[in-house]
Amino acid sequence: MNLRALSDTTETGLATPYDTVWATASVPTKPPEGIERVMLAEDKLYVVLAVVLIIWFGLIFFVFRTDRKLDRLERTLQERIPEANAGLTP
Repeated sequence: MNLRALSDTTETGLATPYDTVWATASVPTKPPEGIERVMLAEDKLYVVLAVVLIIWFGLIFFVFRTDRKLDRLERTLQERIPEANAGLTP
């Protein structure tokens, strides 16, 4: 296993929060590779997470708002056509 110490990564500019947390750990860990290293080094991972959360909250808000509007429309229809509903019941 090829593990680099924290001092090796800071010289090359690859120090990440991952390195500072696990630098003193006695358990052998695998450092981030590829796109994960880039995302952590430039804090883009948190930006992606924030964008995804904003999209999810927007979708949830849209669904609840549409549901409330449909409920209001259904109540309005029930109030406007009471005689049609009354004729159907025995």
